[in-house]
Amino acid sequence: MDFLFVFLLGLAIGSFINCAVYRVYTEQSMRGTSFCPHCRHSLFAKDLVPLLSWVFLFGRCRYCKEKISVQYPLVELAVGLVFLSSYLFIVPALSLATLFYLFFVLSLLSFVFVYDLKYYIIPDFAVFSLIGIALLYRFFHFFTEGDVNNLLYPVFSALGAFVFFFLIFYLSKGKGMGFGDVKYVIFMGLFLGFPEIIVGLFLSFSLGAIIGLILLTLKKKGMKSEIPFGPFLITGTILSYFFGDFLVDWYFSFII
Repeated sequence: MDFLFVFLLGLAIGSFINCAVYRVYTEQSMRGTSFCPHCRHSLFAKDLVPLLSWVFLFGRCRYCKEKISVQYPLVELAVGLVFLSSYLFIVPALSLATLFYLFFVLSLLSFVFVYDLKYYIIPDFAVFSLIGIALLYRFFHFFTEGDVNNLLYPVFSALGAFVFFFLIFYLSKGKGMGFGDVKYVIFMGLFLGFPEIIVGLFLSFSLGAIIGLILLTLKKKGMKSEIPFGPFLITGTILSYFFGDFLVDWYFSFII
């Protein structure tokens, strides 16, 4: 039954992320009851059950009948599946502290993914929170386990990724890379370490190129259209965290 609890926890956090994205963008307080963005009617528990409320209400507000964006159930389901996948793949081998750390990071990454995808910006408070918690986690492991490499490799990975992305940002005068992405890769390096940071960046650029080509082919975007890179970086981060070791071993098995 543990896996069901983890999935439901992810659904609930996904619901909160939807609310947070809207309120942060509109500069509203996180306090207070939820409400319909169309008619402003307060929403009650029966209106806020993740996934089920949207389905049973046929994607419409109970009070004004306006359409509710499909973003809401999709984000809830996605976060639920990410939490469940993390539990099934690696959580049994983690300590309780690492488990809370991972779920906190996944929650913030989900928020940044949705926010950047919708508004083309990565909020500073989110990326600085990610950097701070990743750095604290690395220092915690250094002081408890005494493995200096577990601290130095992530720190140098973060610095290397930052320099690389800053050069892209500087040389392109901000056209090739947003500065939010430059700040994000500091967290990426701290979170993944070496050589997983290389895998994460490779996957991020590869996914960005593939999706970009698909959008160009379908004429959804033009050559000068802006595409947020944050979601690709986050996808690359998560994939590398779960499968980075496997991909590195697979790669070296061909060249050694």
